[in-house]
Amino acid sequence: MKLSTKGRYGLRAMIDLARYSEKEPVSISSIAMRQDISERYLEQLVGLLKKAGLVRSIRGATGGYVLTKSAGEISVGDVLRALEGSLEPVRCAAFYSEEGCMASDGCVTKYVWQKINDSINEAVDKMMLDELVRESRIMNPNGGSENPKCNI
Repeated sequence: MKLSTKGRYGLRAMIDLARYSEKEPVSISSIAMRQDISERYLEQLVGLLKKAGLVRSIRGATGGYVLTKSAGEISVGDVLRALEGSLEPVRCAAFYSEEGCMASDGCVTKYVWQKINDSINEAVDKMMLDELVRESRIMNPNGGSENPKCNI
């Protein structure tokens, strides 16, 4: 499985939002500055996160964005699925199609794909934003980008 910049940057933005929106809404420009992400691209990502019900906007001079739930209730899986869609590296017709796959009776690899899919989903669904915020505060106590040299 390979995540696009939508998933990678969007997760960084959600960690930033979880970290800084506890007291007041956070602006797109402040997230963009701290995370070194283009404001225009970030607006697109936040639009997807808003559509998925993970963030909401607050209008006004002190407006911005906040999480719709606590960071402890939002998993990495929730964020990645909102931005990337399915996280499955292989979509096996044997499991998803009413007709199945023509080779499914003799295909052993379908169990490999299912196990990989299950493992990915289990891993990302167990990781919650609040854990990542705590880690962010330890690694970067003064704020700013989670890791400006990081390629993810």
